[in-house]
Amino acid sequence: MAAARRGGAGDSRVGFRRDAGEPGPAVPQGLVRAARKSGQLNLAGRGLSEVPANVWRINLDIPEEAHQNLSFGAADRWWEQTDLTKLILASNKLQCLSEDVRLLPALTVLDVHDNQLTSIPSAIGFLENLQKLNISHNKLKNLPEELTQLSQLKSLLLQHNELSHLPDGFGQLINLEELDLSNNQLATVPSSFAFLTRLVRLNLAHNQLRSLPAEISAMKRLKQLDCTKNQLETIPSELASMASLEQLYLRKNKLQYLPEFPSFKLLKELHVGENQIEVLSAEHLKHLNSLCVLELRDNKLKSLPDEITLLQKLERLDLTNNDISSLPCALGNLPQLKLLALEGNPLRTIRRDMLQKGTQELLKYLRSKIQDDTTSLNEGSPVTAMTLPSESRINIHAITALKVLEYSEKQAAVIPDEIFNAVGSNSVTTVNFSKNQLNEIPKRIVELKESVCDVNLGFNKLSSISLELCVLHKLTYLDIRNNFLTSLPEEMEALIRLQIINLCFNRFKIFPNVLYRIPTLETILLSNNQVGSIDPLQIRKMDKLGTLDLQNNDLLQVPPELGNCVNLRTLLLEGNPFRTPRAAILAKGTAAVLEYLKSRIPT
Repeated sequence: MAAARRGGAGDSRVGFRRDAGEPGPAVPQGLVRAARKSGQLNLAGRGLSEVPANVWRINLDIPEEAHQNLSFGAADRWWEQTDLTKLILASNKLQCLSEDVRLLPALTVLDVHDNQLTSIPSAIGFLENLQKLNISHNKLKNLPEELTQLSQLKSLLLQHNELSHLPDGFGQLINLEELDLSNNQLATVPSSFAFLTRLVRLNLAHNQLRSLPAEISAMKRLKQLDCTKNQLETIPSELASMASLEQLYLRKNKLQYLPEFPSFKLLKELHVGENQIEVLSAEHLKHLNSLCVLELRDNKLKSLPDEITLLQKLERLDLTNNDISSLPCALGNLPQLKLLALEGNPLRTIRRDMLQKGTQELLKYLRSKIQDDTTSLNEGSPVTAMTLPSESRINIHAITALKVLEYSEKQAAVIPDEIFNAVGSNSVTTVNFSKNQLNEIPKRIVELKESVCDVNLGFNKLSSISLELCVLHKLTYLDIRNNFLTSLPEEMEALIRLQIINLCFNRFKIFPNVLYRIPTLETILLSNNQVGSIDPLQIRKMDKLGTLDLQNNDLLQVPPELGNCVNLRTLLLEGNPFRTPRAAILAKGTAAVLEYLKSRIPT
């Protein structure tokens, strides 16, 4: 009766205590009893489809044991209970939360991540002491305006939901220090973001943002800003004034240029890979005195400025898959540089075998070239007895000293015979005929079969691979991305030393079977095609295969047996129409994906 008087029938907020016979999941009394003492209750991973009423009423109802035990020791004085301050309901099957959440006004932490919530009750606004709220990995399409009343909130995690907009009053959460809105469907953020001046970490990755509001620059304490994988075409110039920023992620957008960052004196990491950036100038670099990581992979850079040497604290420079043909030798003088990634560039001035020796050997080589830099790097090739006046564009130095045969970016439909004639008796290890208009592979490439190991035919108009390529038995690297290929000839299995093949941006609908029969392959890049299936049993036999990129294809399912391919260190599957693994699993990386797939293999 005492309980009935305390939460009377006239109190519409609280309702009655659940009777013993009323259906609903039970919470062990021992947990409840311990929660009354500690103020913390963890019900994660218990398969709950609803929250038992006695959880919401934990600080209102007289406990059952009080009716059974009339002599209380010091440990059993229920009336001296602690208000519940921490409630964890993560990884259950909850589809909604009761309005009774208002009965726990002392809560400072509420964690309901990894459920099936489609809405949040407006009563959330009564939790005036809440400091941390985790509602990530649910199915929320919108948020109640009452959420913006949580003025003490410091951490709000909303990633992996289905939010397309935010309440206009979002800026009232003035004490927020951490806000994660990644993996939603946001096309805009409210201008009231300007009032979130205490934010330290803001994650907007994997949304549909076309622009960032200039107001974001008011976040003077912001250290980490992640805008990966949106549709950003420009960055507001006001962003440059965010002096506290230490990490900036702008990967996978549509940026064509970088703004200048005059105030980024503390910036340690700048990630701008997978954009459309064509120029990196001295103005971009001269203020970034603290930069340790500069990630520029998969852009359209043609060169690096000598001012790269201003980045004296740089430890990692990723220039993978750009259009860089030469490097400033002064790069060798960066004292802290530990990783220099250059794979997938049409480098003319550095032999491939030098690139494979690793960063330190490469830097040492660049330092050695500072004093005796060849004139061909600055003045073009000298005219020699081997060079006709009309063919002075042939770089004889590159052929003789660097073993590179290069004729790229000429928009040529055929490679002139003079180019092959210039080789003479020299051994050529690298061929670069990329960015032309080639409809077929030059037949004279067979003349190089005894020495060539690196061939780049990317960005042409090849619709088939001729047998001339298949006799290059020393080939280790083949780049034929951005062509019109739909298949590969079976004769390619003769390429018994091939380690890396780049087939991205072609028109493959079927995974080329011949690749399964090249056991030396270490890397297969097949993104942005139309591949519909893969054979996991064949891939498992390829024991040297460490990287498999199948992003943006037409895979309707991922075979669980792929989980047995334990040699895969990098498996990229984003951008396919399959339903499982879910994006949350893919985001955890290759090891997690393989483990998940393996768990689904029928026994």
